[in-house]
Amino acid sequence: MNRREFLDILWKASLTAGLTGCDRLQNISEADYYALPVQGDARILHITDTHAQLLPIHFREPNVNIGIGGARGRFPHLVGKNLLAELSAASPRDIHAYTYLDFTESAELFGKVGGFAHLKTLLDRLSAEAGGALLLDGGDTWQGSGTALWTRGRDMVEACNRLGVDVMTGHWEFTYKDSETLENAKKFNGDFVAQNVKATEDALFDGTEVYDEDSGHVFPPYVIKTLNNRRIAVIGQAFPYTPIANPRRFIPDWTFGIQEQDLAELVAHIRSEDQVDAVVLLSHNGMDVDLKLASQVVGIDFILGGHTHDGVPLPVLVDNSGGKTVVTNAGSNGKYVGVLDIEFGASGISGYQYRLFPVFANLLKPDADMQAYIDSVRAPYLDKLTEPLAITESLLYRRGNFSGTFDQVICDAMRNVLDTEISLSPGFRWGTSVLPGETITMERVLDQTCMTYPETYVREMSGEELKFILESVCDNLFNPDPYYQQGGDMVRVGGLRFSCAPNAAMGKRIDNLQLNDGTPLDASKRYKVAGWATVAAQAPGAPIWDVVADYLRAEKTVNITRGNNPVLKGVEGNPGIEDYS
Repeated sequence: MNRREFLDILWKASLTAGLTGCDRLQNISEADYYALPVQGDARILHITDTHAQLLPIHFREPNVNIGIGGARGRFPHLVGKNLLAELSAASPRDIHAYTYLDFTESAELFGKVGGFAHLKTLLDRLSAEAGGALLLDGGDTWQGSGTALWTRGRDMVEACNRLGVDVMTGHWEFTYKDSETLENAKKFNGDFVAQNVKATEDALFDGTEVYDEDSGHVFPPYVIKTLNNRRIAVIGQAFPYTPIANPRRFIPDWTFGIQEQDLAELVAHIRSEDQVDAVVLLSHNGMDVDLKLASQVVGIDFILGGHTHDGVPLPVLVDNSGGKTVVTNAGSNGKYVGVLDIEFGASGISGYQYRLFPVFANLLKPDADMQAYIDSVRAPYLDKLTEPLAITESLLYRRGNFSGTFDQVICDAMRNVLDTEISLSPGFRWGTSVLPGETITMERVLDQTCMTYPETYVREMSGEELKFILESVCDNLFNPDPYYQQGGDMVRVGGLRFSCAPNAAMGKRIDNLQLNDGTPLDASKRYKVAGWATVAAQAPGAPIWDVVADYLRAEKTVNITRGNNPVLKGVEGNPGIEDYS
């Protein structure tokens, strides 16, 4: 019996024990599960990509997160049993949190995760144990729910203030108007930092609002916080490809990019001039980019990363020419809290302890004041949020390199309501999960679609154009150089099937395109296509949530038995894929 087979047996035995009431973890206390003795002189807490989920939710981890080239077989490209094989031990709760395995059964047993009132309780405890802690937020916080959209992110700014966030950076924060982003940053009680966001020369000449007119930085590039008499520099790294992945029209005067050289120079300056004990990069690059960056830039002690929603239970130690950098990623939707304890010796950092805690709502008493605030935020919109639309007979989820079942609902809705042959939906990673038998409410639809450019479109596209779109997005996802990966997963499709070879070269990954009935896609023929979330210009159609809601009201019941997932080639045995069909 190999270790993977043993883990399989252990998992099934643990789940069976839990379902029969024999698992003591059903009755485990908060004190037991979240006990983490302080190891070191300073504690940093990290959350990221909460996507405005104020209440506890379900969130299924991917069964497909393929790594190619040097990323094959390393975090974050390990799923299911392949991920568990890297851990020395995992409780049934941890297995449920970190993997997709038996998700429905485990979700019914262990309950929901996250929720800001529950996060508040846990964060306060973890901070108090250490005599104080620094709370960092990696961004994608002000977007992802109906209330966040309707308040232009201000509900989340106040929630973060109440949570006690000390420092944050951003990505979807920039999908509000630039003036709104600046106003929200001013209302935020902590420091909003971003070393890679600058104003254009024309905007500076016109007197646009910036943090530093000489450097052009729109926000402070870094901040120094003192924690237990230790000076810790926190550098902000906003999502580098914001004007490409999201509409530039919202932030026309700002530039982004990885800015590796600027970062290296900034780290060197901090090290030489600011007498710090540690340098932390609060990043929204995505983990693959962070791993490459850590190998290129010296002097960063820890990268606390986000963007790709990877719940990575073990930190990755990266060698570079000046030493080593520890790289982490803390998942999404308020599902995890990263806890970093740093030890200092006579010559600097002498050790560290890192733990990624899943936030199980049923183990944590919600903070009363935070819950009251959440209730007050939701009250004006409650009737709309709780409107029942349909019942699902299938598990609905999104996260994964290729189409999730909720993505398929969106694609089917567009084809049906907008009367098209084919539909395209962006490979967004945000969006909660809905269990079989549950009601799909308007809130759950908004979880998948709520954004500032939700308009749908219907247009004609040739078969050649469709293949080009698929090839372009696929290269964005599977380019062997992480610096050319611009975030998100593969475009989701309705009415169209194809094959995908992730390891192939650009332009040669997509083939065998055909309609659902098996008719080959004709490169020269034009097809009626529906889509949403256009980046270049605002589309003319109805918001996607209205299209999906209309579809669900008419259908009344949803059962996704087969989606438009591509046939995969050349990835047999890749540890980033399990149970794919």
